[in-house]
Amino acid sequence: MFVYNEFKNRLPNQNEALKGREKSIIITQNHYFKNNQIIAPFPKNFEKIIFGLGCFWGAERVFWQIDEVYTTAVGYSGGYTKNPTYEEVCSGQTGHAEVVLVVFDPKLIKLENLLKVFWESHDPTQGNRQGNDRGTQYRSSIYFYDNNQSEIINKSKEIFQNEINKFNYGRITTEVKKINDFYYAENYHQQYLIKVPNGYCGLSGCNVNYPINAWLKISAVVKNNLIKDKIMKVSSSLKTLRSRDRNCQIVRRRGRLYVINKKNPRMKARQG
Repeated sequence: MFVYNEFKNRLPNQNEALKGREKSIIITQNHYFKNNQIIAPFPKNFEKIIFGLGCFWGAERVFWQIDEVYTTAVGYSGGYTKNPTYEEVCSGQTGHAEVVLVVFDPKLIKLENLLKVFWESHDPTQGNRQGNDRGTQYRSSIYFYDNNQSEIINKSKEIFQNEINKFNYGRITTEVKKINDFYYAENYHQQYLIKVPNGYCGLSGCNVNYPINAWLKISAVVKNNLIKDKIMKVSSSLKTLRSRDRNCQIVRRRGRLYVINKKNPRMKARQG
């Protein structure tokens, strides 16, 4: 058992953090509830997101109970120590948070729906604690994999902040940043509350609903931005084809981009 120290209340910098080790924890089991694998490779086009909302035992259960979620796993992220142990994370000297890896098919469930579950399942204003669980490893956190996820997360954070302001809650302290590394926790932590049904769960939300309908007002903006980015990239790739002849033009038909040439039809080309 580690003795209480200053790093339970503040994050260490890289020089202060424990160094860790090269050998990673070996995961020997599939998901206890869903029976899907919890380590990569995952099905093609599935997405991953990392959530931290206090003790990862109860946090993982929140997400594995969602039918559309493919799999979940608990681990450590957000800090410096390579391949940390649970005891090291509890010391506060790794900088890591206890987190849940959520793998999902975006055709079945959207990230904003998972974010609704995230915001409603804990109190994201408590800083380095969650309920009675105190320490930097219990901080609220989201670690994303790409810029699209980042935009969606930050918009949802703004929405939920507006909601909790109505009930006099403070500023959301959730750490939002791009994933650096995710380290799997020991096997006995995976799906812990299935193995120990009456085990500890300290999760408690704000009793404030995340208004998923509010997302409709911004999702169109996000979608339009993504479409514009895609069109610009494709247009750039077709630019060379267009430059082959001064009569070439780029047109959009039924969602696809084409290079057409009325005077020389052999110069035509299609996106994809």
